[in-house]
Parts: sequence; C-alpha cells; structure tokens
Amino acid sequence: MTRLSLRRTSTGVAVAAFLFASACSRLPRNSKTLFVMVPKLVGIPYFNSARDGASAEATRLGLHFFYTGPTSADASLQVDVLAGLLARHPAVLAVSCDDANALAPVLRRARRYGISVLTWDADAQPDSRDWFVSQVEDETLGRHVMDVLAEQLGGHGQFAIITGSLTASNLNAWLFWMKKEQQEKYPDMQLVAVVPGNDDQQQSFVQAQALLQAYPNLRGFIGNSSAAPPAIARAIEQGGLSGKIAIAGLSTPNLMRQYIEDKTVRTITLWDPGKLGRLTAAVGAMLLRHETPRDGMNVPGVGQVRVFPGPRKIIMGSPLDFTRENIAQYSF
Repeated sequence: MTRLSLRRTSTGVAVAAFLFASACSRLPRNSKTLFVMVPKLVGIPYFNSARDGASAEATRLGLHFFYTGPTSADASLQVDVLAGLLARHPAVLAVSCDDANALAPVLRRARRYGISVLTWDADAQPDSRDWFVSQVEDETLGRHVMDVLAEQLGGHGQFAIITGSLTASNLNAWLFWMKKEQQEKYPDMQLVAVVPGNDDQQQSFVQAQALLQAYPNLRGFIGNSSAAPPAIARAIEQGGLSGKIAIAGLSTPNLMRQYIEDKTVRTITLWDPGKLGRLTAAVGAMLLRHETPRDGMNVPGVGQVRVFPGPRKIIMGSPLDFTRENIAQYSF
C-alpha cells in the first residue's frame, strides 16, 4: 500500500471515528428505552432493510432507536464500536456478529453492566448474549441452497462458493450444511473453492473473475452473503457466460432483479430482512418488559415464530425463493 493510500485510509478511519463519537455523544445515558442495533457493517441494502424494520417496530413500541456499526466487515472495528457504546449504557444492545469469538468478551462485559444483549442475523458465543434472533434454521437453509444449485447443474460438475467473512458464525453454519447436502446427495458435484468476499460487491466481483479464470470447467457458483450473488452475476455477464454457469445463493430481490429478469440467474434465496429487524426490536422490547419469548408467539408484522428455550434461540421462518415469476412482488 502506498503512503498516499495509507494516509487516505487513516483519514477515513479518523473521520468515521469522529462521526461515531459525535453520534454517541448525543445518546442519553442509562436510558431504560434505548435500543441500539449494530450490524456487521453499515451501508449495504440487506442491513439497511433490517435497520428500517427495527426502527419502525422500535418506534411503535416506544423505544429510542439508534443504529450504528463499522463501515467494513471487520470484527476488530465492530468490537471498537461496541466498546464505545457501553459508556452510554443502553437498555438493549442487538448485534449481528462478524466473529462469534472476537465479540464475545465485549458482549459479556455489556451483560455484566446490566445491559440486555441480543444477537441477530449472526450469533456470538451463547453465554455472551440473552437470546439469538435467527432468520432461518441453519440446516434448512444450507441444504435448500445446495438443492437449488444442484437442480440447475443436474447433480454434477464443479462449483465454487463466495462467502462473506470467513469468521461469521451464520455463514459458516450455512456452509457446513451446504457441504453436507452435496456430500450426501450429489457426489458427482465437486466443490473447488470457498473464498471470502467480505460482504463487499467489488471484492466478490474480483473473486468471481479469479475463480472463472482458475477453473475453466466451473459450472456453478453459490453466493453465501447478499453482496456475492450480484457480483457473481456481473462477472458472468461480463465474461459472456450467461446461461452457461449457474448461480444460487442468498441476496435481496432488489440487488438481483436485473439478473433474474435477464435470465442470468434463475433463482435466488433469502428472507425478509425488514421482518428480521422488526422481530429483533420486538424481542428487545419483551426483555425490557421482563417477558420470556414463547414458541408459536405471533409478532406483529412478522407472524408466528419458533422459540427454542434451551439454546435461547428464536427462528423467524423458512427461506424464500425469488424467481422471474414472483420477484415483482418484493421490494427490499
């Protein structure tokens, strides 16, 4: 890295730190209604949608909502953000964890301070939080995504996976079940590589281009974070390979709309991140009322959810496939 690029990076970090400190300085201290939501990173459509859903539900329930996070998927930056928030002593801290192990100490500290801690989207170590609000059951999602790709490949051929962060607990759980499904049901398929895109479209695009060059017999991709599938589709279109290489994975309909409509992508899978945000805020409000989530409870704007008291885990619902036939019905 050049001296100039280092200077620019340092300046950007300093500005981000200043803006974060300024925002935190306006937060009330020891507020019994302050609900703070922290994503893996700010500024991408998936987390923007979750933010909007949580904000709407928090407002409906009379909570003071604050949303902040790092500008890149980096566990150390997320730890810094959380450490800065502890001084304000929010009532509830809800975190999508970039690294289950790295974030556990600061979350444990928050609990020692008497702060209710939720994880959502991606979990931390179970003893570092009160409840985990999960979008789907890990096994169901991982196996389903592999089935979607295998159906397009006819159950044989090489494929690669571009994930987000290599340390994200949710992505790694889904990867485990994708691999298990392939090994058990599709032995003629070959996984040639799993590479990180770090929830960044440009990084994922570069990775897709490199994989296409390294594996000329590649027949399919899985994008295991919302930034990866549109980046993969762009690389395939630019390489003149539309219709020749299959894509499955997880992304929002807004990011994938053009690629589904032009038939570069047949099916993409996700859930409604806005509903996940709503559910997270609703659970946070329950904790403040000293209520315990119960299996089958109906959450306004979300529906019935599954609750597992043992691992203290709440599951929102089932995965949803977006295709040319239904994508016009969704906008997030």
